[in-house]
Amino acid sequence: MRQLAGDRSREWISIGDVFQTMGDRAISALMLIFALPNAFPTPPGTSAVLGAPLVFLAVQLTFGLKPWLPKAIANRSMRREDFEAIVGRIHRWLAWAERMLKPRLAIFAEPPAEYFAGLACLLLSLVLVLPVPLGNILPAITISVFAFGIMGRDGLFALIGFIMTTVSLVIAGGVIYGLAKASIYFVMQWFA
Repeated sequence: MRQLAGDRSREWISIGDVFQTMGDRAISALMLIFALPNAFPTPPGTSAVLGAPLVFLAVQLTFGLKPWLPKAIANRSMRREDFEAIVGRIHRWLAWAERMLKPRLAIFAEPPAEYFAGLACLLLSLVLVLPVPLGNILPAITISVFAFGIMGRDGLFALIGFIMTTVSLVIAGGVIYGLAKASIYFVMQWFA
């Protein structure tokens, strides 16, 4: 990714360019690219924009499909300088994860467990798309952990991802339940 970001001959970098560069690790790499920015507080609406491609990628991972992107997603691009800035920000995290990753507990990082990881990421990406205040951070971190585990064939990361999925979904469910309950209460008070 640093090589792609540093290619001065390009003015724009598309999602398709990143997809081609990553090869067989494209799905997990793109999931990481779309999830990691959501792990930090972002402007409202960002998680919906970045969460939509995550849903698409998670479906592919769930069903073990060959990686592909529709042209509407693959042709989306950003200025090379912006891509370079993003890569510069996440490089420290990627370097840390690469030092931590090693092939172990393969049963959790390869099919069929990989398909269950895809299903977990699908559920988490649906939570990301919802407009839940600060509800995107934990699901985004969890998807990132899964992406690291699948890219590095590290079952320990995938196992941690499964545990974090449970926690994320319980917390997100509680927040959504609380918001729904509060909305109903305020509507009932308004019309009472």
